[in-house]
Amino acid sequence: MRKEYDFSKAKRARDVPALARIQRENAGKERITIRLDADILDWFRARVTGGGNYQTLINEALRAHIADREGTLERTLRRVIREELHAA
Repeated sequence: MRKEYDFSKAKRARDVPALARIQRENAGKERITIRLDADILDWFRARVTGGGNYQTLINEALRAHIADREGTLERTLRRVIREELHAA
């Protein structure tokens, strides 16, 4: 590798269509390192069809889990409030 590179004629990523597209697709996402069990990854990878992405499936599963947990809390609060109002 060279010690110095000349970037004076370089383009910004937003000016290169392919790179701009990748930036748009990844907006709002964060790269992390996570260790998952092999059987979990195998399960998600086995469900990818038609050029899908197993990472998208993992995101969807996590969102569904969060929504379910939040929904459970809401249902519980509503039930408690109904019970308290009924008792009053």
